[in-house]
Amino acid sequence: MDKFDRIYQLHRILVGRRTPISLASLMEKLDCSKATTYRLIHVLENFLGAPVENDEQLGGFRYVSSPDGRTFELPGLWFNAEELQALLAFQRLLQKLSPGLLDEHLSPFSKRLDELLKHKRLGLSETANRIRILGIAARPTGEWFQIAAGGVLQRRQLNLRYHSRTRDALTERIVCPQRLTHYRDNWYLDAWDHKDKALRTFSIDRIRHAATLIGPAKDIDEAELDAHYASAYGIFAGKANKTAVLRFSAARARWVADERWHPEQIGQFLTDGRYELSIPYRDSRELVMDILRHGAEVEVVGPEALRAEVTEALRRAVALYDH
Repeated sequence: MDKFDRIYQLHRILVGRRTPISLASLMEKLDCSKATTYRLIHVLENFLGAPVENDEQLGGFRYVSSPDGRTFELPGLWFNAEELQALLAFQRLLQKLSPGLLDEHLSPFSKRLDELLKHKRLGLSETANRIRILGIAARPTGEWFQIAAGGVLQRRQLNLRYHSRTRDALTERIVCPQRLTHYRDNWYLDAWDHKDKALRTFSIDRIRHAATLIGPAKDIDEAELDAHYASAYGIFAGKANKTAVLRFSAARARWVADERWHPEQIGQFLTDGRYELSIPYRDSRELVMDILRHGAEVEVVGPEALRAEVTEALRRAVALYDH
C-alpha cells in the first residue's frame, strides 16, 4: 500500500467515526509505524485541509465537526484499487456501447485516471483487453445525441426533425425531453410531444436534426413516466392491458427462470418441469420477436390473439423453407 492509499484509508477511518481513535489503533489499521502514522496525519491536516484534532482528554484523533454539519471530503479524485477497477470497467462498457459518445466530456477524466494508474502501479493496463462486451444490433447514435442529452439534463425544449421507420416519414416537432433510455444496445429519448399532446419515444439514431429552444421543458411526474413507460413490454410505451402466458420446456426453463423479461412478471415451475411465465404487455410486436427466438421450446397459452399471431409468424417462416 503506498502513501496515497494510506492517506485515503486514514480519511475513511476518521470520517466514519463519532468518537476519537487511539494512535495504537490507527497504527494497527494502517499497518504502519508510529512515525509514519504521524506523517500521514500531518499530510492530511496541513496539506489537504482535513479538520483533524488530537483530543488528549479522550485519548485519540478525530475529525472536528464543521459549523454547518457537513462531512469533510478529500479534494480532487481519490480512489482505491477496487474503485479504479470499477471505473475502468464502466469506461470500457461505455466505449463499447457507444463509441465516441462522450469522448469530449470524459477525456479529462480519462487522462486523470491514466495518471492515477501510472502512479499507483496497479497493473490495470490490461483492463481494456480483459473485459469482453458484445453489442448486438447496435445502431450508431448519430450526431444529435449531445443535444438530446442536454435537453434532458438542462430541462429545455427541443425542436426535432425525426424520421419514423414505421411510417417512413419525416416530421418536425417540438418536444419536452424527460429521459434518455439505453435499451438493447440502442439509445432512445422519452419526451412529451407537443404535436401529439402525449408522451412519445424517439430513437436517437432517427433524429435528423435537433435544436435547443429557449422555453423550459414541461416536467412529467416520475410516477406518471413509470406508469407510461415501464408498464408495457419492451420499448413500446403505454399502460399494459393484456397478459401473455408462456410455457417453456423443462430444458429451456433452466435459463428462462433466471431471466427478467418484465418488472411485473410472474413465473412458476409446473409439476412436469416446465416453466410458466406471465408477462404484461400492450403492443405485441417486440414480445412476438422474443417468443420466436425460443422456437419449439415455448408455447403461447394465451391470450388467443397472441397465440394466433405467433402461429402465423411460424407458418410464414416454414413457408420460406417448404419448397
